[in-house]
Amino acid sequence: MRISAVLMFAVLASACTHRLPEVSYDPSAFKPANAIIESAPKPIAPEIAVGTMMGPVLPPPTANTRESSSPKARVALANRSALREPTAKDYLNAIQVYPYAQNALYRLYTAPGQVSDVVLEPGETLSAISAGDTVRWSVGDTSSGSGLSKQVHVMVKPFAADLKTNLVILTDKHTYHLDLQSTDRLAMAAVSWNYPDQGLIASKQDQEPQSDEPLSIDKGVALESLKFRYAIGGDTPSWRPIRAFDDGRKVYIEFPSQIDQQQAPPLFVVGESGDSELVNYRVRGNYYVVDRLFAVAELRLGAGQQQHVRISRMDEPKSRHAATSLFTAAKP
Repeated sequence: MRISAVLMFAVLASACTHRLPEVSYDPSAFKPANAIIESAPKPIAPEIAVGTMMGPVLPPPTANTRESSSPKARVALANRSALREPTAKDYLNAIQVYPYAQNALYRLYTAPGQVSDVVLEPGETLSAISAGDTVRWSVGDTSSGSGLSKQVHVMVKPFAADLKTNLVILTDKHTYHLDLQSTDRLAMAAVSWNYPDQGLIASKQDQEPQSDEPLSIDKGVALESLKFRYAIGGDTPSWRPIRAFDDGRKVYIEFPSQIDQQQAPPLFVVGESGDSELVNYRVRGNYYVVDRLFAVAELRLGAGQQQHVRISRMDEPKSRHAATSLFTAAKP
């Protein structure tokens, strides 16, 4: 054990006394590295001459593009763009209701042996009708209704199939251009129009303040023909008419001015047998305008215990004037 310890000590002592060889170097041989910074390349703008056309290069014109530049092709293109064809959503029963647009062209399909009706706006006055072909087409005009509800109808009928022509209708409000085409059996029963200014005009009239001037009841009423020959009896509600008169064709029933602020009563005409039926009438301010004459009529309003007002023409025979109501007898 002692010998081993001595050997190990000798080895350690030898190691401690051993030196590494010295390395010599020249400091001038080492130089710092130079940083290399490369600048970004400058963009090179292309030189473009003044007046050079920019954009994609279009293909050379073909036969179709050359044709569209001709006057005839431009007319055909304009007509196709302006043409309005029938659509399912614009049908009202059998009537095609076109949205009216200025300078549009409307298609009308017709057939031999059938009449197609061109219905204009109520109140329009017809100025002129012109058809391109008056030999193979029959075109005429008539009217329906009267007064403010009068409507002009233009009747169109071809004499054969596969015919084409145009129709121009002039009124005091609109100009209509129609493209007529006849088929062997299919025809449109009627065409009419929706006008974009109708709702605006009605709304404006509703918002305008009422004028102090008296309201015109109807057009064409001759004062010398008015006959105030009606007696008013029955109940005395707030809406009871003030008077009634006629001009030989229509009956006018005048209500109090506040009638527009409450529920208005419906009008029934009483026949000779006592039966009553609703009658058509128009409201003009605080007037009812009835488009026919009657001997006895009643105004009724209310549920359960109704209020009745009776209007009787005085120059009728007693037997007719005394016709009883289905609901109540006339009160003096």
